[in-house]
Amino acid sequence: MKAFEKITALVAPLDRANVDTDAIIPKQFLKSIRRTGFGPFLFDEWRYLDRGEPEMDCTNRPLNEDFILNKPAYKNARILLTRENFGCGSSREHAPWALEDYGFRVIIASSFADIFYNNCFKNGLLPIVLDAETVDSLFQEVTEGYQLTVDLQEQTITTPSGRVIHFDIEPTRKYRLLNGLDDIDLSLQHSDKIRAYEQERAKRAPWLFVDQEQET
Repeated sequence: MKAFEKITALVAPLDRANVDTDAIIPKQFLKSIRRTGFGPFLFDEWRYLDRGEPEMDCTNRPLNEDFILNKPAYKNARILLTRENFGCGSSREHAPWALEDYGFRVIIASSFADIFYNNCFKNGLLPIVLDAETVDSLFQEVTEGYQLTVDLQEQTITTPSGRVIHFDIEPTRKYRLLNGLDDIDLSLQHSDKIRAYEQERAKRAPWLFVDQEQET
């Protein structure tokens, strides 16, 4: 998993509440579990005028010109500003996969669905919860070319005017993002202890470790 560093990036304002995971990545794309290749299909039903299908070439698909991510000024946005209850609906982990594969590193909202929120941290995304009033103020400020600086180490967001907004994050999740550690990486940090336990267990219960091919 890619470690999170301090970033200064364009903000894309998605002024919608209750954005569910089927809107983030529609159900027909759940056949793949590769974790990559979902970026072109992020918000598929909102970005395009036709129906997307897995492995489809999106180069010449008809675009919904009114959708925010199709506007040239927001093409390289890495921070998504949105409203409450983002990521509600089904628990598909494909939703954060699609957001990360598109290029987003930060999502700012007044609230997130619990499972989606947890899945973000497992996939290198930083979901930031701010109070509704602060989110409103950011929506009022954001224009084309609007950038925010997000410093995870300091837990701050800095606006172009110099306003500093503090955000909370659980220390373990902060540590994981700063060091690019997913669940497997965390387990591998204890590989010596795991190996030692397996060796000791094999001595105490050798019948559990008999090669099945030797038994036949």
